[in-house]
Amino acid sequence: MPWAKVHDMLRKIPETLTFKRILLIMLGTAIATFGLHNIHQRVDITEGGVLGMLLLLDHWFDIPPSIATPVLDATCYLLAWRFLGSRFILLSIVSTTSMSLFFGLWDLFPPMLPDLSGMPLLAALLGGVFVGIGVGLVVRQGGSSGGDDALALVISHLTHWRLARAYLFTDLTVLGLSLTYIPVQRIAFSLVTVFVSSFLIDIVKDGVPDAMRSLLPGHRNGNDDNGNNGNNGSDDTHQA
Repeated sequence: MPWAKVHDMLRKIPETLTFKRILLIMLGTAIATFGLHNIHQRVDITEGGVLGMLLLLDHWFDIPPSIATPVLDATCYLLAWRFLGSRFILLSIVSTTSMSLFFGLWDLFPPMLPDLSGMPLLAALLGGVFVGIGVGLVVRQGGSSGGDDALALVISHLTHWRLARAYLFTDLTVLGLSLTYIPVQRIAFSLVTVFVSSFLIDIVKDGVPDAMRSLLPGHRNGNDDNGNNGNNGSDDTHQA
């Protein structure tokens, strides 16, 4: 990491990490982790991408999300550092730390919602709502709820895929791995969760009109068909 880039990132801390932005990021991570802890982990409905990998690691290796979250995210951010701006990194550090802390907080309490194992469709819809609203709040502030965005950017850069295709690749890969502990019919409900959460992220981030456009092929979280980020762009993005 060049010292000039480190200095630039430190210089931007006051203007980037405002109280309002940090508060909204914390609110978003609290909502998302609440849903993951009280619905996804109890009902065996998973997510795609890094969020789904957290649940898989928790199931097979008893690695709690409070530990796996910073490890996986740090790996993704290091891989993507060459073309992610310092503002994104700063905000993502805040959101990743907040995710880890809230996962640890919810672990201290018994389940706070009824067991929805007998109603998987309701669990999928409700879980998607929690994740969609929570992650949407984080993304709206210019950060990331996890390493999903960074990982998708790395894959898109290395393979020259459209960014939407990279997102789909990570989601389907994790959902495929999740078949090792989640029945096929549950994976179908997980696809419902992925669709609902993705749609709500766009609504919270950009509003209803842009969210409707995101249903078209090639759109995902404000990115166009060419994988260009249409929002939250960084003025210090490094081109490889």
